[in-house]
Amino acid sequence: MAFYPGFDLRATKEPFGFKYGKDVFGPEPEIRRLDDIRASLSDPLSEGPDEVYAIVMDVGMKADREEIVKRNLLFGAVTYAAGLIGKEPVRSQGHMHAVSASCGASTPEVYEIWDGEAVIYMQESASDNPGKCYAVYAHPGDVVIVPPGCVHAAINAGVSQNMSFGAWCVRDYGFDYGEVRRHRGIAFYPYVEDGTLKWRRNPAYEGGELIIKEARTWEDFSLEAGVPVYTQFQKDKDRFLFVADPVRCQELWEGFAP
Repeated sequence: MAFYPGFDLRATKEPFGFKYGKDVFGPEPEIRRLDDIRASLSDPLSEGPDEVYAIVMDVGMKADREEIVKRNLLFGAVTYAAGLIGKEPVRSQGHMHAVSASCGASTPEVYEIWDGEAVIYMQESASDNPGKCYAVYAHPGDVVIVPPGCVHAAINAGVSQNMSFGAWCVRDYGFDYGEVRRHRGIAFYPYVEDGTLKWRRNPAYEGGELIIKEARTWEDFSLEAGVPVYTQFQKDKDRFLFVADPVRCQELWEGFAP
């Protein structure tokens, strides 16, 4: 991969998924198929890759597992297929993080791009008025934080190659798809025209403002630019406690911009 994840984990195309080194733990990949996400597409009848993305939740170095579990954290990895679904790039359908019993709150997520080009899309609300919506363009080594209670989706913006990323999540994570599915997807649909990624409104929403921007650095969250987020955990086991317990840094979520 273009950016080293911090441990021996490699995305594979055949079979679609991941390969682990001998000192790495992780499950068999779960495959999300086109039929799983059709309802969230601008054109549900579009054709594209059958295997849209492969996901492994709870991976890492065997030596770190006890410390990860102790902090109620989980590290996941996802790889997205290349290609288009009709005119849309390969992407997830979009969801919110459900309230976790461990902390009594919806929790954030810390993405790190490893390969390809990504857009991490997020919108403030799943209601009819989605509020501010962000399309954050990210490349290998970039980190994007999604705040608590925010609808979000990952998009393979490169189209011609697979895209892979890792993410820190709360261990007792849960996904809430209800409102996104009721609105037939996210508030702004991505599509590709003449090789360029563009956006159009989803008419099921009212209002909303799309802000397109590049990934930023995260000194305010004490993250180090260019250092794998998994390595940062190894250096400071408490660095990502804000993921498992977002209330501990409530002041950082007020006025948050990705």
